[in-house]
This record gives sequence, C-alpha cells and structure tokens, in this order.
Amino acid sequence: MRKNLLLSGIAVVLFSLPVFAEESQNKDIGVTFQLDYLSQWLSKGAPAYGSHGAVFATIDIELWDSGFGVKTTHRNSTSSGYVDKQRIDYRPYFKSKLFEGSPYQINYDISAGYEHYYGMARKMANTTWEWIFDFTFPNILPKGFTPKYITHYEYPAGSGHKYHYITGWVHRFLLSYDLSVPQLPAPLTLSSEVAYTDGLGGAEHDWSYAVFGLSTKVKINENLSFSPGIYQQVTMDKSVCPRKDVTYCILSMKYKF
Repeated sequence: MRKNLLLSGIAVVLFSLPVFAEESQNKDIGVTFQLDYLSQWLSKGAPAYGSHGAVFATIDIELWDSGFGVKTTHRNSTSSGYVDKQRIDYRPYFKSKLFEGSPYQINYDISAGYEHYYGMARKMANTTWEWIFDFTFPNILPKGFTPKYITHYEYPAGSGHKYHYITGWVHRFLLSYDLSVPQLPAPLTLSSEVAYTDGLGGAEHDWSYAVFGLSTKVKINENLSFSPGIYQQVTMDKSVCPRKDVTYCILSMKYKF
C-alpha cells in the first residue's frame, strides 16, 4: 500500500515536470502566513488536546505558481498540560485542476506530511507520515454548492514505534453552500461533513462523526483576510471521540506576501 502511494506521488511529480518548467519562468515564489485559533482541536474527529484549545502557525511556500509547494505548521495547545504533544508538520504538496471549465472540473491537492513531536523521542511519540488526497468539484452542482472528498492515510514513520497500531484511513465527504446576505461584506458558508474512519488510531471501521458549520471570510485588504467560524460535531463512534456533541470555533488570520 505504501509503495503504491509513493509510486503514485512520483508519477504525479514526473507528469507535472514539463508544466512546472514552463510555468516557473518569470513567476515569483508565493509566501502565505496563517495563524489559527481553535477553541478545541478535533483532528479527523478525535480530540487532540482534550477539551482545550489550540494555536496553529503555518507558513505556506508556493513555487512559482507551478502547483508545487510546501507547508510548515507548528501546532500547540493553549493548555500547559500538553507540552509533549507540541509538533511541527512538514507537508510538501502538488495541486492542480482537471477538465478545467467543464461541469466535471476537479481541483485536486495531493500532499504527504511528516508529523514531528519535537519534545519527545521519535519512537515514543506519535511520529507519522500522513498522505492527504483532496478533491473538489466546483461546477458539478448548482451555483453556490461545492462538494468535496478528502481521504487521509496515516502510518508510523518507522518501525518499533510505540504507536505502531495507528495505521489507517479516514474518508471525509463534505458539502458547502455560499449564502449571499446583502447586509454582510462576504457570503456566509454553510458547511457539512460526514466521515468514515477505517481503522486510524485503532478506531472501529465505521461511520464516525458529522460536522455542521457556519463561517465567512472577510477581506481586510489586498493581502490580509480574517475567517471566523463556528462548528458542531456529532460523534457516532466513541472509539474516535468519547463526547457525542462538541461545539467549537475557529478564528483564522491569513496574510499573503
């Protein structure tokens, strides 16, 4: 399975090299800084820091508008009780479009992330590789509706690790709708998600949770935007999250250089 994922990633890179060479001429490197506050962090439905909040700081470097880039994210809890669970994610990615302009257009983003818990020994921490395959279908439904499918595959970044049992998948099915309100500066995004957890983290192979959200994006100036959102998770599988109902908010500030 892992060899197949690696070969798929290499195939995408090789197929895209001619496009990369052509598009990289006379293009700049894009840099975006993003700061997120989460009142609770539910990572693929699971509470990473209990009922405590989290702060993420991300630097996203896009290589000459080629579709290639790398994100580096520092994640930490707002509580001092999770010092050992601070981590840095390193995630190279490639994103592009298929069938552009047609009703069947697919926007895809394929990435492989290394999750590094720098406060613990590598084999004692939940040090993993995580592949994410993200597919958005912007034109297939009536205007305003956007379906998306995201799948995660995660496994230990080596042998002999304490968390050797975590290998598994999560399949997420999402649908959003942009609601225009004349009195507001930006549309309200109504979002929904349902997920099937396929063994990740030792969880059951079952439908695990659903999330419903309300968010918006306010453009402050040409480079700076602010995105607040409130969400409700309904848990269907206690092996993923012991609490049935979890309400949380996300506040995100993004600056593009």
